[in-house]
Amino acid sequence: MIDRFAFTAMTGAKHAMGQLATTTHNMANLQTPGFREMLSMFRAVPVDGASADSRAFVVDSTPGADWTPGSVSPTGNPLDVAIKDQGLFVVRRGDGQEAYTRSGKFHLDTQGFLVTSAGLNVLDDQGSEIQIPEGSEDIQILANGTVRVTLPGQMFDTTVARLKLVNPLPHTLERLPDGLFGSTEELEASDDVNVLQGSIEGSNVNAAQAMVQMIAQNRLFDLNIRLIQAAEQNSKSAGTLMSLSRV
Repeated sequence: MIDRFAFTAMTGAKHAMGQLATTTHNMANLQTPGFREMLSMFRAVPVDGASADSRAFVVDSTPGADWTPGSVSPTGNPLDVAIKDQGLFVVRRGDGQEAYTRSGKFHLDTQGFLVTSAGLNVLDDQGSEIQIPEGSEDIQILANGTVRVTLPGQMFDTTVARLKLVNPLPHTLERLPDGLFGSTEELEASDDVNVLQGSIEGSNVNAAQAMVQMIAQNRLFDLNIRLIQAAEQNSKSAGTLMSLSRV
């Protein structure tokens, strides 16, 4: 019984610490554009074995994300783009694979390519990198993602590309180590996603709620540690009683 008691408290402390790490990560990204709050989801599974049939072990399920849109703030920068409601921008990672993000804080690199704040190329609806012609003026990004510029000496706008915007089901995505999202297969562009130029979507982490969660998780961790200490003390007491009974 004491062994089971300690086992339960040990797994509880381990995963309370994991929840606390997730909440701390969310707090650290309060100011990260387009950040999606990480969700800690655990489930209990039975432990197989003749001597462990009464035990249960907690395992991490696939970390989820809260897809509630964050607040949108105007910046006046024509290369800042926010997605209205649901949807994702498409970028190309260093390994050549597509990845997806809500952050529309873009800029031009030295060669005129549209890139993210991390230097990843933003892709158009054909899967190609978007390059703005040198000397372009008045860069416009329309609601459907079409990128238009005014070239020197021309009276009319020139269409350069159209942002690739996707709208997958959340459960088909997984969070990558670099904070982007990935999919098991390449996603098709969606016409249902609209953007807003000159604005940035902020993180959807609620600071007050995260602080409350952090306090509760700290208390849960401390409680499990005290339970482990109590199990240790009970074990010592039981050992003392058994030794006395043999006398």
